[in-house]
Amino acid sequence: MKTTKELLGGRIKELRRLRRLSQEELSEKVEIDPKHLSRIEVGRGFPSLDTLEKMANALNVELKDFFEFAHETSDPKELKRVLDGIVREVDKEKLKLLVKVARAMAR
Repeated sequence: MKTTKELLGGRIKELRRLRRLSQEELSEKVEIDPKHLSRIEVGRGFPSLDTLEKMANALNVELKDFFEFAHETSDPKELKRVLDGIVREVDKEKLKLLVKVARAMAR
């Protein structure tokens, strides 16, 4: 089982990659050493609250988004609960897109 530091680091890395930022680019925006960011992403370091806030701003996410690890579970009930929450939060156009993606993946 992964530690909270590993889960947090993996989530930061996931969000950074979704924004198509390199470690160097994000570390520059957050004003930390790229080596420190690397240690955070692999779960060997832990960011301060100030650094987390800067990362959230740089990645255009809320702080709470760093702590969404539910997709890491293998429990089908938990995964369905997460999907249900996502479906409730999106607008009509995004819901249509989700249905298309889900259908394509289920084939």
